[in-house]
Amino acid sequence: MSIYTRTGDKGITSLATGERVAKTDPRLEAYGTADELNAWIGLLRACEDVRQWNEADGMLEWIQQRLFNIGAGLSGAKGVWVTEADVAQLEQWMDAMLKETPLVRAFVLPVGGESVGRIHVCRTVARRLERRILCVGEHDDCIIRYVNRLSDFFFVLARQMEVKRGENPQKWDKEAKCKKSF
Repeated sequence: MSIYTRTGDKGITSLATGERVAKTDPRLEAYGTADELNAWIGLLRACEDVRQWNEADGMLEWIQQRLFNIGAGLSGAKGVWVTEADVAQLEQWMDAMLKETPLVRAFVLPVGGESVGRIHVCRTVARRLERRILCVGEHDDCIIRYVNRLSDFFFVLARQMEVKRGENPQKWDKEAKCKKSF
């Protein structure tokens, strides 16, 4: 069996239902973005400080499994792909991390080392995933709640990683002046 089938060479592909659709179909944009987020999480998990923080690595693996479920659901496969219990799990993790992490009531710049930067990329891709799912029109409301919590989870995870690294968030300053002369 070959990895390539040539069935998509003209910009058409199949959903899990067997329906043939254009590769520009909003459902493909949505589950393609879920796949992209999954890849970014994989890259995040490769960071040394994430691998050493076993709890974070375990949470991220769990999230990756749910993202594949979401992709399956968006492609039309039948089943329950994320549940209210999954949403609650993200909330529990955030609540636990926030007990150890001072909440910042300001916009923060997405900086703080490689792992924190990668977490912020995951946060922004999760936000895009939410928008792409909403463009599909028909969607499971639980998936929207899950993805909405997921972007919040990544923000809290970035803050927790900053604390673990002994860093303070760099807050947005709308009046900031350039510190370097060029």
